[in-house]
Amino acid sequence: MVNYFFLENKVVRMESGNSSVSPNIFWIDLINPTDEEKHQVEKDFRVELFTKQESEEIESSSKYVETEDEIGINLNFLIQEDDNFLNEPVSFIIKDKILITQRTHEFRSFSETYRKLRAIKPVDGDDVFLTILETRIDFDADLIETITDKISAISKEMIGNKEPNRDLLLKITALQESTIAIRENIVEKQRILSSLLKSKMFPKEDYANMRIMIKDIGSLLDHTSFNFERLEFLQNTFLGLVDMEQNRVIKIFTVVTVIFMPPTLIASAYGMNFKFMPELEQIWGYPFAILLMILSSASTLYFFRRKKWL
Repeated sequence: MVNYFFLENKVVRMESGNSSVSPNIFWIDLINPTDEEKHQVEKDFRVELFTKQESEEIESSSKYVETEDEIGINLNFLIQEDDNFLNEPVSFIIKDKILITQRTHEFRSFSETYRKLRAIKPVDGDDVFLTILETRIDFDADLIETITDKISAISKEMIGNKEPNRDLLLKITALQESTIAIRENIVEKQRILSSLLKSKMFPKEDYANMRIMIKDIGSLLDHTSFNFERLEFLQNTFLGLVDMEQNRVIKIFTVVTVIFMPPTLIASAYGMNFKFMPELEQIWGYPFAILLMILSSASTLYFFRRKKWL
């Protein structure tokens, strides 16, 4: 599908599937387009759209390309599936003040930009691109706030649970991966804005707005770093609790083993096959051996408690 946005009597209009609706087109949005739709856009506006492979390239040189009359940008937008974040490529081309976007998924930042168009009344595609980017930065801030809330919930759960479990560690690890994905995504936008500030094609009147966006991105990066530090602290705390629990169990086994060592020694002594053992001929021999074993265990237990080892 292809949506064309244009100005008609200073009012933003949208048409789908027809590039000849108006000469005042400022934005062309391709959503999972067919090959025929791509060829039509390339023919009508004399551009070469990014291929799927080009849009998914991870090299910095493929993220931002500028020629004499065109700017090409590839960004990854995050989509959430269950508790995981996945990167989906979105391509931008700015030529002759017209913005061409190419994507395969619906993103809230685009639908929100659709809604904002009538209010902001963009002059050209440059304004639309900055609006999309600004909206996406706001959504990134919402994602970071969501991660922060989840970290706080895990912290409370860790305090409330006396025995740490495996699921808690998996939650912390998943949040670490999500935080890394968000940070990488935000750094991409920072690089793109820095490149646009050096661009000769981008209007200088937008520089002030872009600098504000870079400052917002910087604060988001600081917040992601703080979240990552909190997660690392929670992970270390969890591992410390696990070590304490393991030490407690080992201590119990050690104490039980030491308590039963004297009775075992006594039982072993009376189990030896010597001919002359006076207690064997006495009627009180068996109860005496049992009492001796109990007293030896009790004495060991009393010694441990006196030393405050228990």
